[in-house]
Amino acid sequence: MAKPGMLDSDPVVMLKKTIELKKKELKKLVKFIVDDADFSIETIDQAKEVLCVIKDLKLRKSSSSSSSSSSSSASMSLKLHKNVTCPDEFKCPLSKELMKDPVIVASGLTYDRLFIQKWLSAGNRTCPSTQQVLSHTVVTPNHLIRQMIEQWSKKQGIELSNSLNYFNEEGITEVDRDQFLCLLKKMSSALSDQKAAAKELRLLTKKHPCFRVLFCDSVDAIPQLLKPICGSDSFSSIHPDLQEDVITTLLNISIHDNNKKLVAETPMVIPILMKALRSGTIETRSNAAAALFTLSALDSNKELIGKSGALKPLIDLLEEGHPSAMKDVASAIFTLCVIQENKARAVKDGVVSVIMRKIKDRIHIDELLAILALLSSHHKAIEDIGELGAVPSLLSIIRESSCERNKENCVAILQTVCLYDRSKLKDIKEEEKNHRTISELAQNGTSRAKRKASGILERLNRIVNITHTA
Repeated sequence: MAKPGMLDSDPVVMLKKTIELKKKELKKLVKFIVDDADFSIETIDQAKEVLCVIKDLKLRKSSSSSSSSSSSSASMSLKLHKNVTCPDEFKCPLSKELMKDPVIVASGLTYDRLFIQKWLSAGNRTCPSTQQVLSHTVVTPNHLIRQMIEQWSKKQGIELSNSLNYFNEEGITEVDRDQFLCLLKKMSSALSDQKAAAKELRLLTKKHPCFRVLFCDSVDAIPQLLKPICGSDSFSSIHPDLQEDVITTLLNISIHDNNKKLVAETPMVIPILMKALRSGTIETRSNAAAALFTLSALDSNKELIGKSGALKPLIDLLEEGHPSAMKDVASAIFTLCVIQENKARAVKDGVVSVIMRKIKDRIHIDELLAILALLSSHHKAIEDIGELGAVPSLLSIIRESSCERNKENCVAILQTVCLYDRSKLKDIKEEEKNHRTISELAQNGTSRAKRKASGILERLNRIVNITHTA
């Protein structure tokens, strides 16, 4: 667990790092303005704001570098008189300094945003003061304390820096935060504003990770993002650009680890992703599948997504077989089926028959064999595999494929099928007679393939010996 003392960092280094981040952001904005004939006025305003931030940060860096006696409070652009004592209730419990941007955590205590976010980013999920496990990591601005700090500072003649220049370890400034809130507000406006805001949020959350982080800060941010696509009964009636940009933004948000639980547990998210899978544009459907794949990195989310019924529209999209969506859909199904409950759901929803048809047509064999091998630990899946005549197809893939992983998955499935139904050994026996496919694999395959192939041959030999004895 990180200790409070570990959260301190050199202010000059931190300023330099943030200046570089803002310069990169400015470069991207300028390139966007130069390259895109349809750039918006908001983009120019954003570039101007970033320039102002860089200018101020540069001045602060020069000031910090030239003053060797500056304390940690100087890094906050706070000038305290030596005879002034800061009230304890205005100090951050972590930094022991006057709070610049007080926020409340789930335990109800207030910290300076910079320091509590460092604490949370270090992997801690407890309140630093009480050690209480936090129910969530969303922080909420404490406007009352902030107002009290400003009033007290003014009476003491203490100069607080402009809030626009405040930044944290993610490179987030108040300019970023204001822009973010402005874009979310537009998601409740006219269609033209919604489309423009959704497009910009998609771009920002793709290129600038700090905007993904901002979605952690407010429990209302995700519902605001999704508002334009929630009200319609028919997802296909939503403007194609709007649905694509909103769902893709949701995917971008889900990439940030600290967001995965928050996103999945927001009540409207999974139902909307399911609607998108069924009737969105192909890009929307593909990105909805990718979002489910990303969210399912957490076991708790796997269970939640499985219970919601999301496997069925994923399997339906897999059956459609659109090339743009296949990899994302297969990845989502595979990850969800890591837990046994979802294997049962997927088998019940007909995933085995869909996969077998694709495999026989030699479509996305790598991904689909991996799913089939994963499902082979479920008895009903093995029953379906056997009944659908999978054995000859799997044997032919072993013969034809140059991919060792595919051979491993094929022989692993075959071994389980033969254990479940020894009548399938007849196909193996015929294959050995004509091609010696399993024997070849037992001699020259990977260690896993050799082990599985040898197991099949041993079982085949036992059956033959029993037959001869009888």
